[in-house]
Amino acid sequence: MASLSSTPSMEEEKEGSVSVQQSNPQSQHIAASSSTMDLPSNPSWFTPKRLLFIFCVVNMINYLDRGTIASNGVNGKKRTCDDKGICKSGSGIQGDFDLTNFQDGLLSSAFMVGLLVSSPVFASLAKSHNPFRLIGVGLSVFTLATAGCGAAPSFWFIAICRMLVGVGEASFISLAAPFIDDNAPVSQKTAWLAVFYMCIPTGIALGYVYGGLVGEHLNWRYAFWGEALLMFPFAVFGFVVKPLQLKGFSSVESKKALTPMETVSTVTDVADSDASKVKGPILVGGDGISADELNKTSKSLDIHNILNRLSQFGKDMKVLLVDKVYVVNVLGYVAYTFVLGAYGYWGPKAGYNIYHMKSADMLFGGITVVCGIFGTIAGGFILDRMSATINHAFILLSGATFLGAISCFSAFCLRNLYGFLVLFAVGELLLFAAQAPVNFVCLHCVKPSLRPLAMAMSTVSIHIFGDVPSSPLFGVVQDHINNWRTTTLMLTSIFFLAAGFWFIGIFLPSVDKSNDENETQVSPNPMVDTKTLPDGNGDKGPAEVQGSNFRPPC
Repeated sequence: MASLSSTPSMEEEKEGSVSVQQSNPQSQHIAASSSTMDLPSNPSWFTPKRLLFIFCVVNMINYLDRGTIASNGVNGKKRTCDDKGICKSGSGIQGDFDLTNFQDGLLSSAFMVGLLVSSPVFASLAKSHNPFRLIGVGLSVFTLATAGCGAAPSFWFIAICRMLVGVGEASFISLAAPFIDDNAPVSQKTAWLAVFYMCIPTGIALGYVYGGLVGEHLNWRYAFWGEALLMFPFAVFGFVVKPLQLKGFSSVESKKALTPMETVSTVTDVADSDASKVKGPILVGGDGISADELNKTSKSLDIHNILNRLSQFGKDMKVLLVDKVYVVNVLGYVAYTFVLGAYGYWGPKAGYNIYHMKSADMLFGGITVVCGIFGTIAGGFILDRMSATINHAFILLSGATFLGAISCFSAFCLRNLYGFLVLFAVGELLLFAAQAPVNFVCLHCVKPSLRPLAMAMSTVSIHIFGDVPSSPLFGVVQDHINNWRTTTLMLTSIFFLAAGFWFIGIFLPSVDKSNDENETQVSPNPMVDTKTLPDGNGDKGPAEVQGSNFRPPC
């Protein structure tokens, strides 16, 4: 390691460049931040439309996996025996591993374990690491995990692989929406979000069809291997492409530029603390500070940095939990997702058993994809036309969900198959209109720097309290009641609870914080506000700032 330039005495060094760093810790980071203005800026390959397209495809593959494992072709049916002792062999995952409905329901939720643990972690790491590299890591895990599902020899092996699949979704779920919101045209922000979230029903529906076809003509294992092949290019892509700047965070390149200055600070801090012991020049690995001392200091700083991150995470969480608009929005989203999660997993089986559908996968897949596309896009465009505000979003959310709940509840009350299909399609059209507005509220009721964490915790909440418990609970209720119609009606009634939460949101005071000027650029050190830099110092490098008489205000 090269030695640092020394001065004749410790006193002179303190009066020189080190004085700014030691007596004014903030100035070190301000100087480093200023120097990054001269760094060359290589344009990203991404344009806003390319970014939207890539995120949509990845999102669709994630939800294709959800539909695939729920399809009759992949999920299959368990072994059954009649009163005469004549048994019919099972098929798919449930048949191969002889699973109960409860165990089968657990598979749909198992991947959430990885997602719940990983989402907040990825949201926090985005402040110090390249977001697209993090996405690449997560999607690589997704690729390996889905391949593992296809090769699973037992129930517990596939359950563990399903947990790891959740990491793939967690890697970008908290970052994709903020990127899209930043780069979308001002008048079409909700519409762009709608296009992104349209991939949820589209992916699930395609998964029904894909899983049904592959399971019927090949084997359920090939369906998972196909998913791994689809995701692999995007996993590689995440490691090689430079990302766009995310509002509310400084660029990774800027943070890398801080390394030399931080090294100086580390050494000089040690020098000051041991000033009574160290005489003469400060040399790294020389006659001054030894490598062992530097290693100990580095470890101490690492621990301190981790504690600071945890402390900041706690403060950010407190901000979210006391935000009434955010909490009410997420509560409604939880109830909404509770029903949709069970619909997505048990829908084809419920349709088959209630209405004796011959092609339940195809019918549910077709209705879901058509209504999901048109409903989600319609919700985004309608909110943009209404003037996209948080209050208008709550009006649209409560109204569309209430009407959709009435339509779906009425559909399952009917005995006629065609009447059911019409009412259920209308209900899903209305319900999917909530996808863009609910995420618009989540992004715009918090400051830019909190958006990844807000999206991550929203995702964690809707899964841990929504579709994670709903699928196995539906299975338990059905095992006890043994009446598909009654169980499905009980589930559908929870949509009214979601509409009620969002109706409360209409009357809460709300402010759109997405354009908070104080959050347009976050310093690498969250405790430093680079805007305290006086006019005229903005273009200066570190040496010029140190040489000035600048003193940050107390």
